[in-house]
Amino acid sequence: MLERLWNGWRSSYVSGLAEPAPSGSESIFTRILSSGLPDEETHILRRGSQCFAILNAYPYATGHLLILPYREVADLEALTVSETSELWSIATQAVVAIKAAYAPEGINLGLNLGKPAGGSVSQHLHVHVVPRWTGDSNFMTTVANTRTLPEALDVTAERIRSRWP
Repeated sequence: MLERLWNGWRSSYVSGLAEPAPSGSESIFTRILSSGLPDEETHILRRGSQCFAILNAYPYATGHLLILPYREVADLEALTVSETSELWSIATQAVVAIKAAYAPEGINLGLNLGKPAGGSVSQHLHVHVVPRWTGDSNFMTTVANTRTLPEALDVTAERIRSRWP
């Protein structure tokens, strides 16, 4: 019997509409910040004075979020001392919120600095915070180049926001 998995919010990605910005232009994160749209619509979870947290629009797992400086910088060493401090403070808060919201068995935190390292938006440094569970390697990624997520981004955003310390 054929099973169907609905992931309607991914249609723009799989149809090629979510293409990366041309070289030399602002990152998607800078464009989101300057859009004037409300945080609920852009899935911004938390704003600090120099950094912010936002859901990953194409998450590896439910709850996958990103921590970024407002300032568009590519290199870790280009951050000021205060940006670095706030970036990791918000990352720590994000871990607390994800643990409270999802009770994962583990969490990955990481940066992909530069395109060869896997940075899809390499001009705007961001820390990935990804909840993990034993056996969560998504077989659909292997067999169908697709990820399945059981929760819409709006629901995920509200769930994490409500548990942010």
